[in-house]
Amino acid sequence: MIVVRNAALGDLDAIYDLASRIGPGMTTLKADRAALARRLEIAAASFAGSASCEECDYLFVLEDLSNGRIGGVCAIKRAIGLDEPFYNYRIGTLVHASSEAGVFARMQALYLSYDMTGSAELCSLYLHPDYRNGLNGKLLSKSRFLFMAQFPQLFPDKVFAEMRGYQKPDGSAPFWESLGRHFFKMDFDAADDLCGQGRKSFIAQLMPRHPLYTDFLSEEARAAIGRTHDDTVPARRLLEQEGLRYDGYIDIFDGGPVLQARVTELRAARESRLAALEHGGCADAPLALVSTTSLDAFRVIALPAEPRGGSLALPADALSALELPAGASVRTMPLSASRK
Repeated sequence: MIVVRNAALGDLDAIYDLASRIGPGMTTLKADRAALARRLEIAAASFAGSASCEECDYLFVLEDLSNGRIGGVCAIKRAIGLDEPFYNYRIGTLVHASSEAGVFARMQALYLSYDMTGSAELCSLYLHPDYRNGLNGKLLSKSRFLFMAQFPQLFPDKVFAEMRGYQKPDGSAPFWESLGRHFFKMDFDAADDLCGQGRKSFIAQLMPRHPLYTDFLSEEARAAIGRTHDDTVPARRLLEQEGLRYDGYIDIFDGGPVLQARVTELRAARESRLAALEHGGCADAPLALVSTTSLDAFRVIALPAEPRGGSLALPADALSALELPAGASVRTMPLSASRK
């Protein structure tokens, strides 16, 4: 059985291996062993409830219980931008009009924004190619929403996720080549690495603060605004199923879309329910996510299950995966949103 659980200090080697497989564009999961070790320490403090608000980082791994292999990783950062600025571009409109010339022109522009400051961030999602099958992708991504539904007091009003922006087959990012390179005077990977190391002050030092007209960008760069990396399209769909939406904010480096939602409007906040465990199970039940309710021992599985009368019947292997006895409380919701 596959389970998503809190990451532990002993997962360092496995997470480092996963991070080593990721290409450029994911600044929140770099193959830096020392940084990952520090992040696991912060995660341990976060799950213990002893980390400060600005550093809270809930890191999870997907584990194959049949062989102990770690097949994926994901995270929720509780509140970003409190200890260092967090930047996005907001897409806006400028109007140029002249009655004398008979001209009225609406121009799209990019505004440097700090609007996500204080929001929670869904980040660091990566699934090993060997585990990109079955329910694993949905389990890994959606497990975080059950966590937020179980512990709403830990999170601010808004949550967002930055999607990797479009890159060409050769790995180049058209948005960066047409915009960022002119101001940063470095390759995309170099700027991406600096951000991954937490060294973001160079952004404010080098980026212009006045609006940038998108008409001055190349046609290829304009087409990349708000476009998701081909490999990230499935992850975007899963987030949209849970209630996140694109609302005109993009990443300043690759132009990837920023999806956002109010925590109270997420599907998990509306549809998840608490239930008492009992032995049993029904193979004909709809697929569901089931999680523990403990902060320091949070675990999530996906299987056919449906609560009835305040109880949820699960087979013995599911109870073992959750490390819970019959009678314990769990949180559950349908794996996928119902179609109306």
